[in-house]
Amino acid sequence: MEHARQRRSAIHTREYQFLLKQLRQARSEAGLTQVQVAKALGHRQSYVTKCELGERRLDPIDLLRFARLYKKPVAYFLPKM
Repeated sequence: MEHARQRRSAIHTREYQFLLKQLRQARSEAGLTQVQVAKALGHRQSYVTKCELGERRLDPIDLLRFARLYKKPVAYFLPKM
């Protein structure tokens, strides 16, 4: 139970919130809708929505696919440490 609580709380960190903000901004800058992104990635729109809201945690491969689609370096999505 404790482990599950830790996983859920990870999306509430400032760093992860930064990633989510950048993910939404990159899509907007690319001029794409969630439907277009989902189609390009081979998923449903709900996948994109959940990723952008933090309801679905992004793994590194997911992030790389978004970055390529949006023509952004992966570092764009990560806060400076």
